[in-house]
Amino acid sequence: MIKFIMPLHRKAGMSTDEFRSYYETFHRVIGEKYLNGFVSKYVRRYPEPLPDRQGNIVEPDFDVLLEIWYPDANAQAACAKHLSTPAIAAEIAEDEKQLFDRSRMRGYLVTEHESQFGETSA
Repeated sequence: MIKFIMPLHRKAGMSTDEFRSYYETFHRVIGEKYLNGFVSKYVRRYPEPLPDRQGNIVEPDFDVLLEIWYPDANAQAACAKHLSTPAIAAEIAEDEKQLFDRSRMRGYLVTEHESQFGETSA
């Protein structure tokens, strides 16, 4: 399993509600259309700020954490090739301009280490 993440930032002037609504109504659909057949999972995680240790609410460092899970390196490479097709890349880029601060876009491959917990006794 290969996991790709992108912490994404909404474009200036867009509210959090507008951002989430547009992403889930429009941009998600484009993602699903072009990721289908290549990925195991396409997840959007929207952070909800909690008070810090002094009780202050601080805005999150990003507006959504995108996760794309590929079954293997071959699927990831095939998907990257597919997404780089000029017409597909142009459609995605045009929609990104409606939603994201594209100057802050960064992507990462991640390695996960998951702890396993047994049953706890009360």
